[in-house]
Amino acid sequence: MLELLSWYGALSGLFLAILLILKGINPVYSLFLGAIVGSLIGGANLVETISILISGTQSIMGTVIRVLAAGVLAGVMMESGAAETIAQTIVRKLGEKKALLALALATCVITASGVFIPVAVLIVAPIALSVGNKMGISRLALLLALSGGGKAGNIISPNPNTIAAANGFHLSLSDVMLAGLIPAIFGLLATVFVASLIKNRGDKISDQEVIELQKNTKEQNNLPTLATAIVTPVVAIVLLMLSPIGAILHIEVLANLKIDALYVLPIAGIIGMIAMGKRKKIIAYTKSGIEKMTATVLILIGAGAIAGLIGASDLAKQVINIIDYIGISGIYLAPISGILMAAATASTSTGVILATGTFGSAILDMGVPALSAAVMMHTGATVIDSLPQGNYFHVTASSMNMSIKQRMKLIPYEAMVGGTMTVIATIIYGFIL
Repeated sequence: MLELLSWYGALSGLFLAILLILKGINPVYSLFLGAIVGSLIGGANLVETISILISGTQSIMGTVIRVLAAGVLAGVMMESGAAETIAQTIVRKLGEKKALLALALATCVITASGVFIPVAVLIVAPIALSVGNKMGISRLALLLALSGGGKAGNIISPNPNTIAAANGFHLSLSDVMLAGLIPAIFGLLATVFVASLIKNRGDKISDQEVIELQKNTKEQNNLPTLATAIVTPVVAIVLLMLSPIGAILHIEVLANLKIDALYVLPIAGIIGMIAMGKRKKIIAYTKSGIEKMTATVLILIGAGAIAGLIGASDLAKQVINIIDYIGISGIYLAPISGILMAAATASTSTGVILATGTFGSAILDMGVPALSAAVMMHTGATVIDSLPQGNYFHVTASSMNMSIKQRMKLIPYEAMVGGTMTVIATIIYGFIL
């Protein structure tokens, strides 16, 4: 059996992967190359390096198959128009006077229902541009409402990042989603508060932009009704929460009914499809869903290779020694690791995978409960995950017709939202519970 690699090999591989990602190299190849070089530097030979990579990628296969299963739900929500229906209804019901709350809540709900956060922003962006033009709200505040709402929804969603957090600490997806609810509420409130403060800061949406938007937007008369649009997320949430609710209410039958997300997410998507009268679209929707998940799955596999490198090293032991020497509570390692890894990769899901692989065992060895560690790390990964080396930065900038310079100005405000969720999660799960 291979002895532990040197810690400097693991760090070298991790830093190399991050550097290559920052240079614009494909993240999957960057992660694999970092894992290979780090293994060799750490003391492994060529054969042992392959074993480390295979072991690491195998360790995240549970996450991968659940992410692929989530593709059914995501495909149904996006391709059927269900997400658009939910967004339009929320904005219409709350009214233009509560525009920032409506936009943040719409993006939050759509993301929480299983739609990727960049896609949720793209769905709500046209509504935001139109409302912003009427109400005179700045472009900066509008995108903060969308991005902050999406971040809040993302930590309580069946999305890849939450699945990664759950699997990284061997927890059920429903437990992690439910535990993130209170931080998510505070994140939503922080989003609306900060967006309100900057609603007059920066440029406004011009009439010409709205005219161009209307020209390029096709009429969608075949959108599902709200009653049918919410079937998919409601079924998913109900099924995922049966076991936690049973445990809370001491109903043994429900508590023992541990239905995995692997079953729940496709079932919810199919039931929702039938409710919307789209059963004949099952091939198209599932094809779209799997295509949207492919890039995420590849990155997760690359992250698994790095996780294998770190797991084969004595890095975790060294981290514990340093923390013991400095006297810092191990509680803080969970959110800090999430912040650093997500910032390095500009991805919440990849950041969580790397953070659990790098620091997960060290955090647990310090006596931090698995659920507490997962929630603190997960919320930490939302603080500065929208940096320019990631696609979320550019997708959201394009959705609101912003230049790179304009988009850069939003990062500190997004960090306030993610920071609020992280602080709340740390207080609740690090000190109270």
